[in-house]
Amino acid sequence: MTERLRVGVRGEDLAAAELRRQGMSILARNWRCRSGEIDIVAAELADGRRTIVFCEVKCRTGLGFGVPLEAITHAKVRKLRQLAGEWLATAGEQPDRIRLDAVGVVLLAGREPQITHLRGIGG
Repeated sequence: MTERLRVGVRGEDLAAAELRRQGMSILARNWRCRSGEIDIVAAELADGRRTIVFCEVKCRTGLGFGVPLEAITHAKVRKLRQLAGEWLATAGEQPDRIRLDAVGVVLLAGREPQITHLRGIGG
């Protein structure tokens, strides 16, 4: 496993743990289809309504290229929206709502990981 891959897996592990800490259940990780990949699919129950959350995770070990969430472009959000539709069709899910989220993870040597969860990136 390359260092880059190891960092990505660590970031996704931390992101999934944060979503669980917030009360979400993880339905899928690294879900792939011909069109691409969704890092995390989670479910959230609030006010009796079930929301399926499609989450993009970005992890960095330094800030030389900016914070991780800056790497999420409009094109990436469009792709995530497309992939969410494919996941829903494949999974047969009919949630009350869907939401696109992003989690940024910064892993700096000698420091605790910094995790930022941004809800509703899909406009």
